[in-house]
Order: sequence, then C-alpha cells, then structure tokens
Amino acid sequence: MLVLTCAIATLSTAAACSPEPGALPGAPGSTGQGIIDRAPVATAEAIAASPTASAIKQRGQLLIGGSLDAPLLSQQNPATGETEGFDATLGKLLAKYIIGSPDAKIVNSSSETREALLQNSTVDVVFQTYTITPQRAQKVAFAGPYLMSGQAIATMKDKTTIKKPSDLNGKKVIAGANTPGIEAIKQQAPNADIVSFATDPECVQALEQNRGEAYVQDLTLLAASARLNDKLQIVGEPFTSDPYGIGLKLGDDAFKRFVNDWLVQLQQAGIWQQVWKDSLGTVVSGEAPAPPAIGSVPGS
Repeated sequence: MLVLTCAIATLSTAAACSPEPGALPGAPGSTGQGIIDRAPVATAEAIAASPTASAIKQRGQLLIGGSLDAPLLSQQNPATGETEGFDATLGKLLAKYIIGSPDAKIVNSSSETREALLQNSTVDVVFQTYTITPQRAQKVAFAGPYLMSGQAIATMKDKTTIKKPSDLNGKKVIAGANTPGIEAIKQQAPNADIVSFATDPECVQALEQNRGEAYVQDLTLLAASARLNDKLQIVGEPFTSDPYGIGLKLGDDAFKRFVNDWLVQLQQAGIWQQVWKDSLGTVVSGEAPAPPAIGSVPGS
C-alpha cells in the first residue's frame, strides 16, 4: 500500500525551494521517452481477450478522460503541446501497451462529467485522480488502485490558526465540487462552512482571494499546487485514505482484467516507480513508495 505521509513534513519546504515558480518540475518529457521505450506491449492473445482493447488497437488511439491543468499529474506543456505528469504518462504507457505506440488523446473532463463520458463511450478510460468508492463503483468499473493518497489541508502561508482538521470548525473551507473533500470536511469539522468550485485552479484562486481560510483536497493535487505557488502551504498530514482507480465502462470485466494485468507489469518492471519519481516524486522527498495492491479496496 502506497503511503505518502512519510514525506509530508518536507512538502512545504520543497515548494518554497522551487527554483522557478510556475515551471513544470520533473516533467516526464525529459525522461518519458526512455520509459515509453522500455514499456511493455500486449501480446496478440491479450488483445484478443478484450473486445475493448481490440477496438482501441484498430482505432489506433486511446481516448482518455483527464485534465490539462493539473501540475505533476496531467498538465499540457505550452511549449511542446504534450500533456505531462503521473496520470498523463500512465495514459501514454497504456496506449503503447494496446496499440504499440503512445497514441493517446486526452478529452478534458471534470468530476461532474467523467462518469457520463465513460457511459456514453466518449472515452475509453479515465485517469484523473479518480477516487474509488463503492458508490461510484455502481456507475463505473475501476481498475487498480494505481495510487493511494488522502485528503489534506492547504492554507496561505500567512494563515496560522489552522493546524489540524478540527480547526476547520467555524471556518469557511473550500473544496472541489463532487470530490471526497466535501464529505471529509463534514466528518472532521461538522461546523465548517463549505464553499465549492468546479476545478482545482478555481479552488486555489479562491483561497488566494480569501474566499475561504483553507482548502481541502487530495494531497497529490495540493502538492502540485504548492510546488507552483510559493504562497501556499500544506498543514498537517492527510486525514483520509483515498485510492485512485482507472475509470472504465461498467460491466467490461475483460477490459478491467486487461488493464489490471498491465498495471502489474508496470509495477514489476519498476516503470510505475520511475513515473512517480519523475512527477510527484519531485515534490515528495524520498524513494518512490510501493504501489498499492490491485483490487485491494472496496469497489476495485
């Protein structure tokens, strides 16, 4: 099980020491080609066992529901046009596994639209810090989990009154719409005044504009935001455990097995670990954590 908490104490320091705020640190573009070159390609038998994989291979492109504005996870590099980060690189690696080359197209999605995009077959998969829950698993299938994270608290550096989740009581707290942060706030600080916004950048902007005293979001997203914004700090440790899954169309058991088999191969080859080091590992100190066990959480 992947544990990020061991390095949390250094996250704010890593952000503060950023040499170029606004840059894309450790973007996989520099080493990503080497990762792609040594990444596995599915056998003809594996492709034939999944009608969805067969259709993607015939199409010649993997359609991914994801983000273009999530630093270190899935962000479009304005200089190259390439989408870089942990999720984006895994998407390219899955495309190579199916097609033989990293031909992937990201369809920009949000927490409100990604389930519909899967259900109507607009996308084949969703890589978007998609937390697995039993409720969501009634609408979509999840391969993985492929990463474990958790809800954490961010404030502006000039705010010092919030140190732990219970300190959110009586405060105006920002959370992303339709994200686990909302329920986490309710459980830990039932007297908090929650205000929600559609995207992570909107939430960070609202925090900067003092429209809330704290922002509760997944640690990986907060780490990326703190890396690019030296006014932001992460306080305390994650207070939930959130498993990320790869969203798939509900009922496609053959494709779920196919994707899970691919994840295991990446983990065993050390490729998953290198992708982590080149992206999230640039703001979380220490060695890459152990990948989570496939199927280890309810809903996966």
